[in-house]
Amino acid sequence: MSTRSQRRGRTVRATWRGVVLAESMDTIRVEANDYFPPDAVHWEHLVESPTTTRCFWKGRAHYLSVAVDDDIAVDAAWYYPRPWPLARAITDHVAFWGGVQIERRDDG
Repeated sequence: MSTRSQRRGRTVRATWRGVVLAESMDTIRVEANDYFPPDAVHWEHLVESPTTTRCFWKGRAHYLSVAVDDDIAVDAAWYYPRPWPLARAITDHVAFWGGVQIERRDDG
């Protein structure tokens, strides 16, 4: 598994429609996606979706839709509640796509 923490003075922020969905200096990078720890996510903007997919090495992903005011980005976030052993580090961490902007900023 190719994972790398973003802990080196770099803040990663996920935004949609100008609203911060998650922000952390402790994301885990897997396959070009930043996975945010659960305590860095603004859960009030996420709604459970019935969508799931399966990755051969990470397991079953569960999707979330992003809701800001009256706008919804369907299935724009996902997480692995019970990943396979090789992906255990991203348990319950949330990644984004579908128009969500990911910004990386050096803090030092």
